[in-house]
Amino acid sequence: MADKDAAAGGHGGGGLDPLHQFQIHSILDINIGGYDVSFTNSSLWMVIAAAIGYLLIRQGAGAGALVPTRMQLIAETLYMTVANMVRDNVGDAGRKYFPFIFTLFMFLLVGNLVGMVPGSFTFTSHIAVTFALASVIFIAITVIGLVKHGLKFFTLFFPHGAPLATAPILIPIELISYLSRPVSLSVRLFANMMVGHTLLKVIASFAIMLGVVGGIAPLALLVGITALEFLVAALQAYVFTILTCIYLHDALHLH
Repeated sequence: MADKDAAAGGHGGGGLDPLHQFQIHSILDINIGGYDVSFTNSSLWMVIAAAIGYLLIRQGAGAGALVPTRMQLIAETLYMTVANMVRDNVGDAGRKYFPFIFTLFMFLLVGNLVGMVPGSFTFTSHIAVTFALASVIFIAITVIGLVKHGLKFFTLFFPHGAPLATAPILIPIELISYLSRPVSLSVRLFANMMVGHTLLKVIASFAIMLGVVGGIAPLALLVGITALEFLVAALQAYVFTILTCIYLHDALHLH
């Protein structure tokens, strides 16, 4: 764990060190049975992201106006986006899993966007967080597939219609591909968020070091990249969720 006295921040603190913003520090020290389960700045911003997501949907759904308010329109748009995603990629069998998928999307979306606020903390920029999420999804989807199909689930590792002679080659490839899903899912989100935030901090440092006149170009570039990072933040939440839907489709329908 990083130094407990290190200051957290989405884009602030740490002087010109672009990696300082990713440091985790303890807010409330908790030790249970010799295990450090302290409440950290990362934990705090997870709670904040979950609370914002809940309030956003709660306020939007609670409005129920014939002419939608802005909050209601946002909530309905987010709801329909995920509903269409589940319907198109999972089918009718995915309806029962919609609450989880929608919650996952909102948690990642709000977490990514809140992490763009100066002084905040982007918890999705840590591989421990993204890999934990991906692992839970991977295990849950595997269990769903086994419960639904039993031993037939393992036919997922041998494409239908493939010659039996190719089994020694295809099965290991399909198995490795399947087992790598939580890694690729977690690294994609973690890498995009970490690289983007690091780039913003580096360019901001250049703008500061070059002064008022020389810093105009880096500052203009910073504004453009910041706008792009907001798009990336939303896009990565969407990609993580749609890949979850695709993996769920494979577990439910096999090949």
